[in-house]
Amino acid sequence: MKKIQILGMGCQKCENLYAQAEEAAKELGIEYEMEKINDINKITDMGVMATPALAIDGEVKFSARIPTKEVLKEILSR
Repeated sequence: MKKIQILGMGCQKCENLYAQAEEAAKELGIEYEMEKINDINKITDMGVMATPALAIDGEVKFSARIPTKEVLKEILSR
Protein backbone atom coordinates (compact mmCIF):
# COMPACT_ATOMS: atom_id res chain seq x y z
CA MET A 1 0.00 0.00 0.00
CA LYS A 2 1.30 3.44 -0.93
CA LYS A 3 1.13 6.32 1.50
CA ILE A 4 0.37 9.53 -0.39
CA GLN A 5 1.17 12.62 1.65
CA ILE A 6 0.11 16.13 0.75
CA LEU A 7 2.15 18.78 2.55
CA GLY A 8 0.68 22.25 2.90
CA MET A 9 -1.30 24.59 5.07
CA GLY A 10 -4.66 23.88 3.45
CA CYS A 11 -4.63 26.42 0.62
CA GLN A 12 -6.59 25.86 -2.59
CA LYS A 13 -3.50 24.53 -4.37
CA CYS A 14 -2.99 21.98 -1.59
CA GLU A 15 -6.61 20.87 -1.89
CA ASN A 16 -6.25 20.58 -5.68
CA LEU A 17 -3.12 18.45 -5.32
CA TYR A 18 -4.90 16.19 -2.81
CA ALA A 19 -7.83 15.71 -5.20
CA GLN A 20 -5.58 15.08 -8.23
CA ALA A 21 -3.41 12.57 -6.35
CA GLU A 22 -6.43 10.69 -5.02
CA GLU A 23 -8.03 10.60 -8.47
CA ALA A 24 -4.81 9.31 -10.03
CA ALA A 25 -4.50 6.55 -7.42
CA LYS A 26 -8.13 5.50 -7.94
CA GLU A 27 -7.69 5.39 -11.72
CA LEU A 28 -4.63 3.17 -11.29
CA GLY A 29 -6.55 0.88 -8.96
CA ILE A 30 -3.74 0.79 -6.40
CA GLU A 31 -4.09 0.43 -2.66
CA TYR A 32 -3.28 3.73 -1.02
CA GLU A 33 -3.66 5.83 2.08
CA MET A 34 -3.99 9.62 1.87
CA GLU A 35 -2.51 11.88 4.52
CA LYS A 36 -2.55 15.66 4.84
CA ILE A 37 0.39 17.16 6.65
CA ASN A 38 -0.22 20.74 7.70
CA ASP A 39 2.22 21.01 10.62
CA ILE A 40 4.89 23.47 9.47
CA ASN A 41 7.54 21.72 11.57
CA LYS A 42 6.82 18.34 9.96
CA ILE A 43 6.81 19.97 6.53
CA THR A 44 10.21 21.61 7.03
CA ASP A 45 11.59 18.45 8.66
CA MET A 46 10.84 16.72 5.36
CA GLY A 47 12.94 19.34 3.58
CA VAL A 48 10.03 21.19 2.00
CA MET A 49 10.31 24.98 1.87
CA ALA A 50 7.46 25.68 -0.58
CA THR A 51 4.03 24.11 -0.71
CA PRO A 52 2.05 22.37 -1.97
CA ALA A 53 4.26 19.31 -1.89
CA LEU A 54 3.70 15.62 -2.54
CA ALA A 55 5.47 12.74 -0.84
CA ILE A 56 5.07 9.05 -1.54
CA ASP A 57 5.94 6.72 1.33
CA GLY A 58 7.75 9.59 3.06
CA GLU A 59 9.86 10.62 0.05
CA VAL A 60 9.17 14.10 -1.34
CA LYS A 61 8.54 13.95 -5.08
CA PHE A 62 7.36 17.51 -5.84
CA SER A 63 7.13 20.84 -4.09
CA ALA A 64 5.85 24.29 -5.04
CA ARG A 65 3.80 22.95 -7.94
CA ILE A 66 1.00 20.63 -8.91
CA PRO A 67 2.07 17.96 -11.40
CA THR A 68 -0.37 16.79 -14.05
CA LYS A 69 -2.50 13.75 -13.32
CA GLU A 70 -0.48 11.80 -15.88
CA VAL A 71 2.76 12.59 -14.04
CA LEU A 72 1.12 11.65 -10.74
CA LYS A 73 0.01 8.32 -12.22
CA GLU A 74 3.55 7.65 -13.46
CA ILE A 75 5.00 8.32 -10.00
CA LEU A 76 2.34 6.28 -8.22
CA SER A 77 2.78 3.28 -10.51
CA ARG A 78 6.47 2.90 -9.60
